Amino acid sequence: MRIRRIHILAAVVFAAVCCTPAGGPARRDWPQPAGWTGTGRVPPPQRMTLWFGGDVMQHLPQVEAARRGETFDYEPVFAALAPRMRAADLAVVNLETTLTRRGHYTGYPLFRSPTVLADALRDAGVDVAVLANNHCCDGGAEGIRTTIAELDRCGIHHTGVFADSTDYKRNNPLYLKYCGMRLAIVNYTYGTNGMPVPAGTIVNRIDTVRMAADLSAARASGVDFIVACLHWGNEYERRENAGQRTLAAFLRRHGVGVVVGSHPHVVQPWEADSSHVVLYSLGNLVSNQRRRYTDGGLVASVEAVRHPGGRMNYRLEATPVWVSLPGYRILPPEAADTMALPAAYGLFRTDVGTLTGNGL
Repeated sequence: MRIRRIHILAAVVFAAVCCTPAGGPARRDWPQPAGWTGTGRVPPPQRMTLWFGGDVMQHLPQVEAARRGETFDYEPVFAALAPRMRAADLAVVNLETTLTRRGHYTGYPLFRSPTVLADALRDAGVDVAVLANNHCCDGGAEGIRTTIAELDRCGIHHTGVFADSTDYKRNNPLYLKYCGMRLAIVNYTYGTNGMPVPAGTIVNRIDTVRMAADLSAARASGVDFIVACLHWGNEYERRENAGQRTLAAFLRRHGVGVVVGSHPHVVQPWEADSSHVVLYSLGNLVSNQRRRYTDGGLVASVEAVRHPGGRMNYRLEATPVWVSLPGYRILPPEAADTMALPAAYGLFRTDVGTLTGNGL
């Protein structure tokens, strides 16, 4: 019996040696996440941070506040907020004015603003300006083309409004690649204040047939996720309407992971879970509006995470910002909470905090 046990043990050891690949131990089967088809160790998730700001407006008092003789200085407007924008991988704002080189500047109802505003946005860290809003035609065809040319000069990407068909084909959807991930940004407006779209230019209107085609093209291109920026809703209403909710659901069904709204000029509620984010309205990033609810807005940081196999997750951090006079300085809490500010600031913080009950 002793000899037989020795023979059996030797056979087991021989089998183990024969089943071990030459040059090392047996290959380990690493856990495979859903959708992952690679071999070996599963790579870590890819991450990028997107930052979204609300309406960049230019009422005439703002233009005059920035005037320095024959030129303009907008750096103080964005100085306190710029570190947040620069820290993001991609920063996006709604540019709700047109730019002009003519030197004749106007505010509401027809916005025409200094071109150096584009330089200030670039210097503050803005990467993308979405242009489809109800004021995009305020400067006519010249305003559209000048705005786009100045953004191009400053290296700021843009979409939603297009100088011509070539611009449309190049930037609708707007495809970008950051942090090893590809994304598409689409942008649409409910209207243009009744002004006709100038001949030769293109403005993306909210049209679910056209939008479905754009989103289908974006998905077919192989992007990792899609961002949709919508100029929608009712001005000065602090709750989203049924049309916004219906359109947000439509966008989600068509593959949009992040929806960012503008136009109401006040902050509206937001929804977020690990698979999608909907910000119904960020309100004003900077403007001359001083009525309750309009004197500030919300900025949103969205971490987009791509897991091996392609699954996307999102994490939202929303932060209130307030516009301080004089100078129209945009103040995030880390700046505002250290300053002696009017009671309106505390009221704004309370209003935004109670909007969703999250204690912002």
